[in-house]
Amino acid sequence: MQIIEEPLEQMLKQVEIRTSKVANREEVEKSVREIIANVIQNGDQAVKDYEKKFDRVELDSLAVTQAEIEAAYNDTDQSVIDALELAKKNITSFHKMEVEDSFVDAKQKGVIRGEKIAPLAAVGVYVPGGTAAYPSSILMNVIPAKIAGVKRVVMVTPPQTDGLNKAVLAAAKIAGVDEIYTVGGAQAIASLAYGTETIPRVDKITGPGNAYVATAKKQVFGQVDIDMIAGPSEIGVIASKPAVPSQVAADLLSQAEHDKLARPILVTDDKELAINVNAELDRQVKLLPRQEIAQAAMDNEGFIAVVKDIDDAFTLMNAVAPEHLEVQLPDAISYLNQIQNAGSVFLGFSASEPVGDYIAGPNHILPTGGTARFFSPLGVQDFVKRTQFVSYTRPALKKEAEAITTLARVEGLEAHARAIESRFD
Repeated sequence: MQIIEEPLEQMLKQVEIRTSKVANREEVEKSVREIIANVIQNGDQAVKDYEKKFDRVELDSLAVTQAEIEAAYNDTDQSVIDALELAKKNITSFHKMEVEDSFVDAKQKGVIRGEKIAPLAAVGVYVPGGTAAYPSSILMNVIPAKIAGVKRVVMVTPPQTDGLNKAVLAAAKIAGVDEIYTVGGAQAIASLAYGTETIPRVDKITGPGNAYVATAKKQVFGQVDIDMIAGPSEIGVIASKPAVPSQVAADLLSQAEHDKLARPILVTDDKELAINVNAELDRQVKLLPRQEIAQAAMDNEGFIAVVKDIDDAFTLMNAVAPEHLEVQLPDAISYLNQIQNAGSVFLGFSASEPVGDYIAGPNHILPTGGTARFFSPLGVQDFVKRTQFVSYTRPALKKEAEAITTLARVEGLEAHARAIESRFD
């Protein structure tokens, strides 16, 4: 990867002006609009036509049967089942700590205020099926929804010419998915948002996907809620002298292999470490089955920044706001308060990013593309809605009536004021 040694201000400016390199963005937007409109108008038939066109699979039915799910589960290696069950246990224990309670406040005489927290009724989960299968993502999407109390969780995933991935169906069973449909791409998002003859509409759509899926989620937002607009994966590593170059390189490649536009970044105050990590990247990438993808990611988006000191390293990484951030420094947890913008943080030399992808328990559905400045990881909070309520007795209302009518008339809303005064005519 390119090694950069420049003043911090110049590096920060480069981060700020960096723009998306996704090609043909306008074409993607236009194509997705057409797909959504067709699905709204023609329902199942439009979906089947698109699956034949894009995935080269001719479908008689969109739904996956319970018998197919059970057969896939029974045919999945026990070691995979055991790993999924361990992941489920840890994801569940972590996300249960996120549960919020409704509250009632009745401390003021004659006034009751409160907030009721209730689960969404139906959620759709998109599971990619392109260059790789991601059973772990099913657990990460579904388990928080189930903990929140969502009754109907629908999974959509592209059909495959040789059948759906068995581990994906096994993970769906373990996570508690209620319905599965073989549909992918923008047509899947449109089906979840608007409904078809087979696929009833949902209230929220979560899960990562390609540029067409992300664009479709953006276009249907408002008709339904979405988790975030996810882009290619990212990893930032802040490391210094005690870090092991081969381990730093391996962690950077763990995300580079996802996508040619994935973004691996190392920031260090040690030029020798930078050189050694770069040599390890060149060596290790040649050993990967997804070498071409990982190499393209390093060439397209990756870089190694050598900064003056560790404080500058955190300043630069906060500007990047990476999806994943590793802190490979002694006593790494002591730096936690210096991290302002990151999706998920991995502290210490042994906290390799894949620990979070699979087993630790925190969610791996994370903000990308710098949106960790304002987006958060997926969690139980994403699958509930808040309803506020208030009750006033007549004496309590009379006590505050003048303040209410004063503010209403300041805003020019006479009917608001008269609605209060009518209680005392």
